[in-house]
Amino acid sequence: MPEPPPDADAALMLRIKCGGGDGADAMRDLVERWQQPVMNFIYRTLPDAIEAEDLAQAVFVQLWKTAERYRPSARFSTYLFTIARNLTLNEVRRRARHPADSIDASHPEDEDHPLRQFADPGALAADKVATRTELHAKVEAALAGLPEKQRTALLLCREGELSYEEIASVLDTSLQATKSIIHRAREVLRARLKPYLRSGEWNDE
Repeated sequence: MPEPPPDADAALMLRIKCGGGDGADAMRDLVERWQQPVMNFIYRTLPDAIEAEDLAQAVFVQLWKTAERYRPSARFSTYLFTIARNLTLNEVRRRARHPADSIDASHPEDEDHPLRQFADPGALAADKVATRTELHAKVEAALAGLPEKQRTALLLCREGELSYEEIASVLDTSLQATKSIIHRAREVLRARLKPYLRSGEWNDE
């Protein structure tokens, strides 16, 4: 059976695979398109501004290094966020083993914070937001408290705009299991944010 036609990003990845100057141009296009979603995803999992920036760079470095093995059997975003998730989990495990080596996280409210534009869910307008609202802080805390697979699944829905099938591929689970993970995550968030749901200050998506 022939492989499905690549999406636009997969086509860029195939250009990188071929190498040469055209591949470098394609890489710049992918970084420009995906840097924000990747940094956002990492930061929401590992809220350390400096580390999130470094890990995002590492994701694209690995993307470049593994281009020769790339096959367009799925959407490019699935491949990219699999790399992002693996590197982030590796860093979380490293910090658990060596907590003293962790870099103190700075606050996204700071004017010069490198990820300030990613701190608010409304990323496109976040450069106009000076501080987090109390509601946003509650949402962030509830999201951070989810088990890793539940949190990752929701972030991939929101930040990566991946389908359930693609999220299943990233999580290495079945489609049915993925649906259950996402359903459970949403139920947990609803329960934790129940006071805001009642007050009308939070609209569940």
